[in-house]
Amino acid sequence: MAPERVALLTVSIWLFLVGCLCDQNVYPAVGALFVHELNTEDYQQQFLNKSGNVRTHPFSFYANLEGFPDLPQWLRYTQRSPWHSAYLYGSPTKPGKEVIEVTVYNRRTYEIFQEKIIFYIRSAADVPHLYQAEFMIQNMDVEEMLLPEAQHNFQIPLQDVWNTERLSVINITSALDKGGRVPLPLPGHKEGVFIKVGSVVPFPECFYKTQSPTIRQQCQAGLKPELCMIPAALDFSIDWCNVSLVDKSEPSPTPYSSGALEWEVEFNPPSDDLGETHYLSDYLLTLLLPILIAVLLCVLLSYIMCCRREGVEKRDAETSVIQLVHQQSIFSNTEELRNMASSRDVPRPLSTLPMFNVRTGQRTSPMELSGDSARVPLILSQQ
Repeated sequence: MAPERVALLTVSIWLFLVGCLCDQNVYPAVGALFVHELNTEDYQQQFLNKSGNVRTHPFSFYANLEGFPDLPQWLRYTQRSPWHSAYLYGSPTKPGKEVIEVTVYNRRTYEIFQEKIIFYIRSAADVPHLYQAEFMIQNMDVEEMLLPEAQHNFQIPLQDVWNTERLSVINITSALDKGGRVPLPLPGHKEGVFIKVGSVVPFPECFYKTQSPTIRQQCQAGLKPELCMIPAALDFSIDWCNVSLVDKSEPSPTPYSSGALEWEVEFNPPSDDLGETHYLSDYLLTLLLPILIAVLLCVLLSYIMCCRREGVEKRDAETSVIQLVHQQSIFSNTEELRNMASSRDVPRPLSTLPMFNVRTGQRTSPMELSGDSARVPLILSQQ
């Protein structure tokens, strides 16, 4: 192997180890916008092909707070595509130290390496911004507004309207993070971005007009009012219906209701010595009352089943008497018909004659029968 290639390979390995092991220190301040760019070009030198030439690779990043799966609440991450740079941005809320782990994925060779970004968050040195205004810019994406040039181009004309040079950008938020809709994948369609600026100087009069009922009615009707006439409106399409103002110069109303205790009032908790508590009455009410109701129900049911059968027995007796009378009348009528049949002299009907004996071929004369002919059965026994 040629000495030049050996030296180049040694340098590349050294750069790779340095890139993996060294940490980046950043110093954001509380209440001020912080933007950290993860430039893909800075990581291209980590991956060299066999010929020793740098080859363009697509990268994607994954960032999380050390020891946790997500980022801090104030810090956001965005990357348009693996060919674009990624950004960590946000506005710190309190001083301290936070370590962010960044994992870099090579989308072509599937190699990864990690690095750490240490945030040393400083306290706010300037006077706090008592007057804060947030604007919605419709024709920008969040990564376009994170560039210092875009912030400067928006801040300078706004200072003329605000009539102050003590104006600073506090925070930038994508409209998608506030519930905005994803735009169509067409040229000129942007997702929108919110930019918050603050100052110690009160708001101009035209800012207060955005909160007036007249402007609110126009916004609800679908109209797009134009206010303040900011020269930057040619480059930044400001939605005046989405302007929010925060005035911290006046004390905010207490979030407690009127029934809340005042700070000056001393709270005296109740004493623990409440005496003995007797539960006998509760026990009797809980146990004996259901038993008493069950007993009353049993007595009522027994009375209905046992003591209310007089009518049933009376009806049964009456039914039996009626049946006996009916049978007696049938028997008496039958005897009367038999007596009448024995006393008549007319020839007997053919239905009363004895049946011809098929086996013997004999026919018994009915005149030979003795006794009451009416009592002779209609069909004689076959002998």
